[in-house]
Amino acid sequence: MSFETRRLAELADHDGFIKRHNGPSPADVDTMLKALNMQRMEDLIEQTVPSDIRLGRELALDDPRSEAEALDYLSQLARQNRVTKSYIGQGYYGTHMPAVIQRNVLENPGWYTAYTPYQPEISQGRLEGLLNFQQVIMDLTGMELANASLLDEATAAAEAMALCKRSNKKSKSIAFFVADDLFPQTLDVIKTRAAFFGFELISGPAETLAEHDVFGALVQYPSASGNVTDISPLLSAAKERGIMTCVATDLLSLVLLKEPGAMGADIVVGNSQRFGVPMGFGGPHAAFFATSDKLKRSIPGRIIGVSKDSRGNTALRMAMQTREQHIRREKATSNICTAQALLANIAGFYATYHGAEGLRKIAGRVHRLTSLLAKGIIQAGVTLAHDSWFDTLRLTQVDAGKIHGRAMTHDINLHYFANGDVGISLDETTTAHDVATLFDVLLGDEHGLSVTTLDEHVINEEISGIPENYRRESRFLEHPTFKRYRSETEMLRYLKRLENKDLSLAHAMIPLGSCTMKLNATSEMIPISWPAFAHLHPFAPRDQVAGYHQMIDELAAFLVEVTGYDHISMQPNSGAQGEYAGLLAIRRYQAAQGEAHRDVCLIPSSAHGTNPASAAMLSMDVVVVECDVNGNIDLDDLTRKAQQYSDRLSAVMITYPSTHGVFESHVRKVCDVVHAHGGQVYVDGANMNAQVGLTRPGDFGGDVSHLNLHKTFCIPHGGGGPGMGPIGVKAHLAPFVSNHAVTPIKGVNPENGAVSAAAFGSASILPISWAYIKMMGAQGLREATELAILNANYIAKRLESAYPILYRGQKGNVAHECIIDIRPLKSASGISEEDIAKRLMDYGFHAPTMSFPVPGTLMIEPTESESLYEIDRFCDAMIAIREEITRVEKGEWPLDNNPLVNAPHTQADLMDSEWQRPYDRKLGAFPTDAVAASKYWPTVNRVDNVFGDRQLICSCPSIDEYRR
Repeated sequence: MSFETRRLAELADHDGFIKRHNGPSPADVDTMLKALNMQRMEDLIEQTVPSDIRLGRELALDDPRSEAEALDYLSQLARQNRVTKSYIGQGYYGTHMPAVIQRNVLENPGWYTAYTPYQPEISQGRLEGLLNFQQVIMDLTGMELANASLLDEATAAAEAMALCKRSNKKSKSIAFFVADDLFPQTLDVIKTRAAFFGFELISGPAETLAEHDVFGALVQYPSASGNVTDISPLLSAAKERGIMTCVATDLLSLVLLKEPGAMGADIVVGNSQRFGVPMGFGGPHAAFFATSDKLKRSIPGRIIGVSKDSRGNTALRMAMQTREQHIRREKATSNICTAQALLANIAGFYATYHGAEGLRKIAGRVHRLTSLLAKGIIQAGVTLAHDSWFDTLRLTQVDAGKIHGRAMTHDINLHYFANGDVGISLDETTTAHDVATLFDVLLGDEHGLSVTTLDEHVINEEISGIPENYRRESRFLEHPTFKRYRSETEMLRYLKRLENKDLSLAHAMIPLGSCTMKLNATSEMIPISWPAFAHLHPFAPRDQVAGYHQMIDELAAFLVEVTGYDHISMQPNSGAQGEYAGLLAIRRYQAAQGEAHRDVCLIPSSAHGTNPASAAMLSMDVVVVECDVNGNIDLDDLTRKAQQYSDRLSAVMITYPSTHGVFESHVRKVCDVVHAHGGQVYVDGANMNAQVGLTRPGDFGGDVSHLNLHKTFCIPHGGGGPGMGPIGVKAHLAPFVSNHAVTPIKGVNPENGAVSAAAFGSASILPISWAYIKMMGAQGLREATELAILNANYIAKRLESAYPILYRGQKGNVAHECIIDIRPLKSASGISEEDIAKRLMDYGFHAPTMSFPVPGTLMIEPTESESLYEIDRFCDAMIAIREEITRVEKGEWPLDNNPLVNAPHTQADLMDSEWQRPYDRKLGAFPTDAVAASKYWPTVNRVDNVFGDRQLICSCPSIDEYRR
């Protein structure tokens, strides 16, 4: 940057955001470099990043923009979007998020900056919220068990199909039946998933299921066109024939409709979006997945269970963690990094705030207005395709062209079927005035209908679209939690109580390796609540969403430059799904080249478990490549296996820098070996935060990468979701990324099935990454990467005398994370990595990543956002803990009674009338002055995981348990 440009930037505060995002000050940088015996940042980078892969220039991005400038520009893009009244439906509906939830959850960093609740003692708030969500789903669906969310309804339906196959031991069929009145985006994703599982899909009217030999079946209830039918006979007949049944349903409709569980469904899936979550041009939204109890050991995703802590008090945790993908690896049939925790919490709080009576009022009003609309349409002589409904009507034998013209005049979007029928879906936001306008749109101005008169008829004649024998009879949301919080005052306090139980970035550094818990700046988060981004239907006409498309195109262009790839697909809405989408593009490309037989995927032993799980979902044979003693890919082993499987080699999946936290010097050679044997190179983007501005995977041999926007590019983790995992591909793979059946994507083969329900995944959170890149510019992005590397090396330096550093690069440096080895300490003292993780809570920190990628270790990633003060506070805590371990080693404290095995310490511990411990209470709960100045209290003691798995309870416990 020239002197003149820099002066102008200073006058406009263009680099102000960079200074606010990056934690270390210039003085901090000097201090850390001095600790590393270096003079300049350039020295560190030269010694850390291999010279043959360094970019050697600044990224070709615009100069950084100030927060005000970026938001002003983004608001101009938002104004290019037209927020119309949507009656499109098809799984997406208008809703009202209660303001108390929007302000105190969606827009609250105490909720959106938390991490997945793998450490339950400091996650009890969001665990309770997710347990509430599970209870809502179980009650409304009538099922015995529900998980804590999946990515979207289409993904959930695809997971249901896979579950049917692996759980149905009676059927030898490879065919799966899908009712032909299913949401088209759901069918699209199911087709994609089925193709590589080798399943045959059979589609037809639901009543024709009896004609087919299948292992499972999926029906929509109510149907995509709004029809409400009694599916009980169909489900019963299927069960008699050994067919497992799945029901995709609308959560709000189940307030009034007979629940699928009462009709015999094995699996129930759907979307909780209309429980207070904006449409957001497709997401993020929390899907739900509910099953019978007999399927509890096979259900995909995360499940929150009730256990107890070491004091015998009720405590919540993620149950049945043995199903996590890092353990199942290549045996996986699904990839569980697929949760939407923040959105599940919002949906659960929506139900908590409204309660059963509030939901009945909302659902009843939606249905009454729909019935009023139906009465008027029928009275005007228009034919409805169905004589039953909840919220959706399908008009047949109408002039769709004229209706469309009138709808555009009134800024209204309807659903237009291919055969000329017109669909209208009402929702929580619909008013009586809206119905009057709909009469004008559907019937013209001369209809002569009166909403008031029709409403009287609806009431007096009890006109309903729900036949009496289909109506819900059972009660729901009877737990006291769903009855207590009716006033905003009570709800506000409840949300605050739960927030106070959780540790987030609002409290302290979260040093999780491979997870990149960096700043989610407020200015980046602001646009997601703007109506022009939040309230758009994903299937709105393209001319109404020009601003969205421009923002997405610009973000894609940024990412192309950052990665060195030629094309970006924005569809995958999680990192794991990005892996799947990237491998899918490879397999499609190879099939088009006449090489569909290539099905071997080489994966290093150090890889994240999502890698082999993704490969397994595409029916690839996983061949493990060993690592050498320094943690690098064993190039000899890779070469041997590439040669051995040369005729079948499809791809290698590598992470760079490696999962072991080093820049492997021979990464180009790895890529060359695989390419020489006809394979493609997949570079996992989990550690992209160590590459941006310094090197690009597309330059050193990568063919495809997924990008964790919820890591490197600042979308918050949300307590376990949302995420976005777009993929970058080289030009030869670009035609083979996923398309979308409802909203086709230009330049992509139309036969390429979707991987997500919406064409651009969780589009409403993309402004976060756009704003981050816009405000950082090339200079800021590079500096962020350099600081992430500096912070990690400083931590390694400070901790190396207390803990062995497991892996380093050729010149002794780590990348953006480091792994400390606890195994020697455990052998000497009996203290485990888990004990250290729990003791860190007493010091006010979340634990580093535990036992990954190497059992018995802790992987630490500070990111660039943490200041030297916070890094030193963490290092001081780790060094103090090492001194505590020494006291155990020396016998000063017994192994079964010391601050580490008793951690975390709670207020209940300090209130014990007798203190039967060989250390004082202050050391237990206030081990440093920094902790004493600002104490975070875990609300439960160490959680008993074994008890929780043996006594599996995944519903809300007695309210008395919460008071203990």
